[in-house]
Amino acid sequence: MGVIKSAVPDRPRWPRAGRVARLAAIGTGATVAAAAATSGLLFGQARQARRTIPMAEAPPPRCDGVYGAKFPGPAVTMVILGDSSAAGYGVHRRRETPGALLATGLSRRLQRPVRLHRFAVVGAISAGLEFQVEAALECHPDVAVILIGGNDVTNRTPPALAVRYLVEGVHALRAAGAEVVVGTCPDLGAIRPIQPPLRWLARRWSRQLAAAQTVAVVSAGGWTVSLGDLLGPRFNAEPGRMFAWDRFHPSAEGYAVAAAALLPTVLSALGAGTERRPSPGRVEGVRSLPKAAQEAARHPGTEVSGTQVRGSESGPAGRWARLRRRGFFGAATAPQSTPTTDSSAVEGRT
Repeated sequence: MGVIKSAVPDRPRWPRAGRVARLAAIGTGATVAAAAATSGLLFGQARQARRTIPMAEAPPPRCDGVYGAKFPGPAVTMVILGDSSAAGYGVHRRRETPGALLATGLSRRLQRPVRLHRFAVVGAISAGLEFQVEAALECHPDVAVILIGGNDVTNRTPPALAVRYLVEGVHALRAAGAEVVVGTCPDLGAIRPIQPPLRWLARRWSRQLAAAQTVAVVSAGGWTVSLGDLLGPRFNAEPGRMFAWDRFHPSAEGYAVAAAALLPTVLSALGAGTERRPSPGRVEGVRSLPKAAQEAARHPGTEVSGTQVRGSESGPAGRWARLRRRGFFGAATAPQSTPTTDSSAVEGRT
């Protein structure tokens, strides 16, 4: 109003009001037109990305079996649930899948065999976890690793709905005695076929979902590891090496880095973690859970778990949570031998 008043001479109120109304109408029309143009651009970019990123063809290799069979003692049963990132889409050898990498690293660290069952499905959204969890519970798992969220972002599933399905699965697994580690939604803004401004929105949506997943999973008794754009710098520097052939999913090296980020938390969830001195500049310490979730979403590779302060699980701002950035170890190299065949492993699931 101040700008309008200084630009025109004083006149009766009703002509001025009419002029303001006309300017507002013009401004509103411009805003609607801009929004429509932006929406059209985003839809066009989404169509272009879908054309650029090839559709899934062959399923990823099966990785079910017993790893570290030479070690003594009863096997640790691990299940891996989620979408194509959990299934290992983009690689051609079972030893390169995230399940095989985690099972191999876990068996070496524990010096015990690990029986792995994969129930992850290419293209899965969080709503599909219910069926995966039901099948996984039949295996009586000691630990479950869940990687989910990317397809919820691309399908624009409301975050609250996606998180509800995830936390229902976590509750069911925890009730059965399994530890649960969730790799939160990756940053889809790191995917090259997605161009700005869609890339910026994808990054925002990804981080929002990752933070919401963290709050819900830790509240349900699970552990989270933020994957975010964990591979982003290396993907940007060496896209031909770190991306799979479709330029959307990680390559074997990309999955190895992700598995190396997850393994320390899987060990800690099983009570076999090793404490390490914090490294300078890393996000460490105790926060309220909502604040911890926001920080973890911005700092890939950060583990979040529930903790207590002076004997209490909650403070003025909500539940307490611990953030850790652990050194990557144990899963960065693909195993050189295939697992033994396990006749009890569930076959035929993708």
